[in-house]
Amino acid sequence: MANKTIGILGGMGPLATADLYKKIVLLTDANCDNAHLRVYIDGNAQIPDRTAAILSGGADPVPQMLSALRHLEACGADCIIMPCNTAHYFLPRLQQETSIPFISMLAETAKTCARLYPGKTACVLATKGTLASGLYNAALEKEGVSCILPDEKQRDVLMYAIYDCVKGGKPLETVREPMEALLRDLTAKGADYFILGCTELPIVAQELALPGVFVDPTAELAKAAIRFCGAKVRE
Repeated sequence: MANKTIGILGGMGPLATADLYKKIVLLTDANCDNAHLRVYIDGNAQIPDRTAAILSGGADPVPQMLSALRHLEACGADCIIMPCNTAHYFLPRLQQETSIPFISMLAETAKTCARLYPGKTACVLATKGTLASGLYNAALEKEGVSCILPDEKQRDVLMYAIYDCVKGGKPLETVREPMEALLRDLTAKGADYFILGCTELPIVAQELALPGVFVDPTAELAKAAIRFCGAKVRE
């Protein structure tokens, strides 16, 4: 029986954290409550915005992230996962502060893209902070995956969907047409499939039933954590 535990360094944002936990439960091959993994969640919504820290000198999120990490250490977590793509910019600093391994959602996503879509071109949909950091470019390049990125206007659409709608509570319907246009335009520019490279975007894609072929990093992170803990992933 699997006995390793998962620590979720969450709150970035709260709904994305809930989405990750839900996917861990749904993707674990379990036939009863007792067959599921033990999961510790620190939903620290006080962690400063990661995009602002990267792009415009906003408050450093690492001290609050370390506070959450210490709580997860105290709980006895065997691995740490973060439901925030942009937060992975700070992962090297966090990993230096603990012996508990972090599982990178970017690395897991890149491996999945290479396995499922060899020779195809990905398009990374993400925050301006993630896109500017080059995090996904590096992870995908390591796995031999080619990618294209949204232009500035398209990045504005993504930021509205992420910050105004999912984080800010505006109706998702207000971004349906811009998102559908964005997907059409990027497909015309050579995208074969889309990486939902912000943990709010799987929520947008699912709720709006957006057309396209998507890779969900939240789901890939959930699967990797399940396997790390010795459980089986539900196919």
